[in-house]
Amino acid sequence: MPQNDHAPSSLLKTRRFAPFFWTQFAGAFNDNIFKNVLMLLLAFRATQPGQTDILMNLAAGLFILPFFLFSSLAGQIADKYEKGFLIRRIKLAEIGIMSAGAAALMMGSTPALLSLLFLMGTQSAFFGPVKYSIMPQHLDSTEIIGGNALVEMGTFVAILAGTIAGGILIQLPTLCSATAVVVTALAGWLISRKIPVAPAASPDLVIGWNIFSQTLRTLGYAKKEKTVFLSVLGISWFWFLGACYVTQIPAYTKNVLHSTEGVATLLLAMFSIGIGAGSMLCEYLSGKKVEYGLVPIGSIGLSLFGIHLALMGSLPVPEVPHTLLSFLGTRGSLPILVDLVLIGIFGGLYIVPLFAIVQTRSEASHRSRVIAANNILNALFMVGAAILGALFLGPFGLSIPTLFLTITLMNIAVAVYIYTLVPEFTMRCLVWVITHLFYRIHHENLEKIPSEGAAVIVCNHVSYMDALIIGSCCRRPVRFVMDKGIFGIPVLNFIFRTGKTIPITSRRKDPETYENAFHRIAEELEAGEVICIFPEGKLTRTGEIDVFKSGIEKIIERTPVPVVPTALKGLWGSFFSHKDGTALAKRPRRLYSKIHFTVGDPVAPEQATAEGLHNRVLSLRGDHA
Repeated sequence: MPQNDHAPSSLLKTRRFAPFFWTQFAGAFNDNIFKNVLMLLLAFRATQPGQTDILMNLAAGLFILPFFLFSSLAGQIADKYEKGFLIRRIKLAEIGIMSAGAAALMMGSTPALLSLLFLMGTQSAFFGPVKYSIMPQHLDSTEIIGGNALVEMGTFVAILAGTIAGGILIQLPTLCSATAVVVTALAGWLISRKIPVAPAASPDLVIGWNIFSQTLRTLGYAKKEKTVFLSVLGISWFWFLGACYVTQIPAYTKNVLHSTEGVATLLLAMFSIGIGAGSMLCEYLSGKKVEYGLVPIGSIGLSLFGIHLALMGSLPVPEVPHTLLSFLGTRGSLPILVDLVLIGIFGGLYIVPLFAIVQTRSEASHRSRVIAANNILNALFMVGAAILGALFLGPFGLSIPTLFLTITLMNIAVAVYIYTLVPEFTMRCLVWVITHLFYRIHHENLEKIPSEGAAVIVCNHVSYMDALIIGSCCRRPVRFVMDKGIFGIPVLNFIFRTGKTIPITSRRKDPETYENAFHRIAEELEAGEVICIFPEGKLTRTGEIDVFKSGIEKIIERTPVPVVPTALKGLWGSFFSHKDGTALAKRPRRLYSKIHFTVGDPVAPEQATAEGLHNRVLSLRGDHA
């Protein structure tokens, strides 16, 4: 497993993250107290047949509609102004909205409560672009995944806590619910006063107030980078799935599981716990880098356990609705709870890397507007989820398990579509699975690889897995220069082609391939990419580092960039090395080997020689092959 020097929880001890974290936690907690109180009122106190499903889907639609209407404006404002100031103003608005919400709860006015749900959505729409664009300003590249994992975990723990609190408050005098939402809003504003300054990204931006033309323009910012846009679509699809599950759980509890409000709260809790756990698991498995190879794994888990939940069907109808205790004692309850937890866990693995891609690959000057585009599409997809739920359960007269099965099958189709358009996701997934199946990887000094700009990595060449291991460790995409014979190995060839690997051979064997390789290397370096070469030119057959060939000097002479020496240790003797016979043609001796990848200080181009780099790599490797 990749080394992880600092737990993400250490961020909660820093002023640059902790006040922001607890501010967004308080907001999510408060939203869900209010929403859950309202949803339970609608689900269990409606008097007319069919009224529950219509009102609940209307409520879901009213909360997310402002994201579609106002996100383009919110993104512009978040780019134009200092973000700490904006957060404090947004939290003041929350105090006003929740005060009105408290009055509506006391009056028991459903129209007023639904109207305030729309205003809550508006407040959240303005908070969203600030929420995700402030993190890259306060966190470094090694903390982005951990920060996102904490925010996602915190959000869903807040959803869980707010859901439970709402379930408890609905059984108490209405004054308790009314007081809780106002006090929580005040607490969030007080915490927000500690958020440090986050300077405006585009202070000279002229705000466009036409929400329709600006919505189209905002979506255009997201489309500039293909991977970013498809990540936004992937996030939006997750919220479509999540909205379908969360919105239908109260009615699913009542009509399919024949249970009371306490069971609905438990099911929502299991889903929220799963997403929180999956988010933190993602940070651990990713090794503190943006590991989008986990995204396909997440979508596979969402599909498998979504299908299983749908096929569970209904529980037998009891004489009286199940209480929490009687539900837990019912046959079939445990698989349902496990399914919801695992759907949440794989959802966390799926969504955290996608958020990190959007944050790290968007231009800083437009980042808030890209995140606003994400919110617009999120809202559009969630409105679609509300419409689909209303149609399935209304005019179509279909069951909630049928709805769950339908969205899961749709999830499989969406996954195939996205991974076909961007095979990079599949490639990274294969790299992650292969390297973690065979090895425990310990890395040192990854921060010495430049976070931006062109560079050349040089490394000793021990096995056919070297490129995959280095690629899995590096926080940036790496273009490998590789022997044409290794490049053609089945399965690995898909990974290498998708990762834009450059095949090379000797000038004597294939002059055209040789010259094309150096031409492509120069192009990639001029474009600011990282190149990795194995200057020995072949796998070692003795375990020792062979002489470095002069190709590295030719590369640097043509395109002067820093050279980063690195060393692999622990691969000699593996199934993929030439020890005791030809690689891949002998019986595997060991699995899950401990591998070390060590990075040295970058060498200036004018000081980079084949002999000098050989000595540096030899020193990094030490006495171990």
